[in-house]
Amino acid sequence: MIEKPSVLFVCVHNAGRSQMAAAYLTHLSAGAVEVRSAGSAPADSVNPAVVEAMLEEGIDIRAEIPKVLTTEAVQASDVVVTMGCGDACPFFPGKRYEDWVLDDPAGQGVAAVRPIRDEIRSRVLALLDDLGISPTP
Repeated sequence: MIEKPSVLFVCVHNAGRSQMAAAYLTHLSAGAVEVRSAGSAPADSVNPAVVEAMLEEGIDIRAEIPKVLTTEAVQASDVVVTMGCGDACPFFPGKRYEDWVLDDPAGQGVAAVRPIRDEIRSRVLALLDDLGISPTP
């Protein structure tokens, strides 16, 4: 296991999937993982339905702002998880890459976002297990 692993979640707009994944990993790792998220074409704000779905889980992401994907963020991360960003993510040898195929919550209501949120939570728990980190309740 890496001393304090760092994980970067990337999707196109950094307004939905990557924000949920970053919030879950931050919450469930209780600081044991350095967490980043970014987008290849960031939106102006986080998807309101995503904010609402995460609030249902007791996780408040209202203050989050979509960020642009940088080469530096990829270089500084041990694990890079992409979610539908295609070839926009720079590739560096020696990095661990995962591609999570998930529905895009853009334009969806909270009812459609919930199953995406729940799938992301499951994948984040599996990632924590792979990293050798026990999730906090």
